[in-house]
Amino acid sequence: MKMFVVFVILLHVSQHALTMLLEVNKGVESVLLPCQYSGIIPEINPIVMWTRYDLNPKSVHLQREGGDDLGEQNQHYRGRTSMRPDALDTGDFSLTLRNPELTDSGNYTCSLADIREELRWMDIQLEVKEPFPSWATALLVLLVLLVVSGGLLFHFRHYFMSVYKVEVEEGVKSVQLPCKTTVHIPEDAKVEWRNSYGTVHVYQNGSNQTQEQHQIFQSRTNMKRNLLKTGDLSLTMKYPTDGDNYTYTCTVYSREGNILMQKKVLLHVRDCQVEVEEGAESVQLPFKTTQNLPEDGRVEWGREEPEPSVLVHVYENGSDQPDKQHQVYRDRTKMNKDLLKTGDLSLTLKHPTERDSGEYTCRVYSEIKRYKRVLLRVRGVSDPPPAVRPAGLYL
Repeated sequence: MKMFVVFVILLHVSQHALTMLLEVNKGVESVLLPCQYSGIIPEINPIVMWTRYDLNPKSVHLQREGGDDLGEQNQHYRGRTSMRPDALDTGDFSLTLRNPELTDSGNYTCSLADIREELRWMDIQLEVKEPFPSWATALLVLLVLLVVSGGLLFHFRHYFMSVYKVEVEEGVKSVQLPCKTTVHIPEDAKVEWRNSYGTVHVYQNGSNQTQEQHQIFQSRTNMKRNLLKTGDLSLTMKYPTDGDNYTYTCTVYSREGNILMQKKVLLHVRDCQVEVEEGAESVQLPFKTTQNLPEDGRVEWGREEPEPSVLVHVYENGSDQPDKQHQVYRDRTKMNKDLLKTGDLSLTLKHPTERDSGEYTCRVYSEIKRYKRVLLRVRGVSDPPPAVRPAGLYL
């Protein structure tokens, strides 16, 4: 069923919160309540909260550094909400609400809190309406297209023609984002690759300007030699994961700062999926990233789904921390030696059973933050997943 959504952007600013009106038809598969945070994330016990103050309990969804905490979630939303696992790393606090109902209409508040204070960042006024008849929707869309399609296509023709999609399986060593031109580029031109996360790569004055790129991309990107002469401005990115799924823009600037050329590339890294027969001695959840990560880095493997979230393996201060992992995985997990130096953060899980099937996430907490998701399926006799909330996981 098609979604019909109407946005009324930035109605007003009240205290610290932006307000948005969001209308959606009943019957759609899901609706996204946007909340993009651009400030500083608290270092101690940060919490992202989605609430409806007209309900009791008021909690719609809550996420901590260790994952979702849905213990006090209102039963009306049970099993229907989700957030990005890396929300506190990326600042994307958006909430997905599945199968919206008329009773979901109301005011939703997106907040960021720590042990000292709560910052109310975004208010979403959600209205769930009965949908138009399908014939009326089709007629309305047709009329709009007939009136504006010619002008829009002409106005945005350069944009649509310049978008290129690249799709790869997660686990490949590298991926190339293509950008080529036959137009002569001046020797003093600047080539910049960016995405919504920040600066990915910069080439200027005959060399790469690594000091200008975001830390998450350092030592992971490369461009060809003599690129200004050949016109091949393609970017090679090492070890792509689903955390790299963005639209990347390649822009060529003149010495005066004028845009000489621009091209967009949409990167889609498909989720890594691992299958194994129940009864196997072990299975490996792969994750390879850049070498020589900071020695004080903390690596966490966790299982996000099925709920509740659990800590599978923790590496910190140069050694494994078995006292911090869930008892179900005690003495069953192993990581490589010198993993921060080699960048091989793969996890070996011994004696997998169907109870281990689910979504696993590896997070690296350091100056260079990395994130990867692996979907594990253990084929065997169906058993329910462990339903015990792990002690010590939730702050």
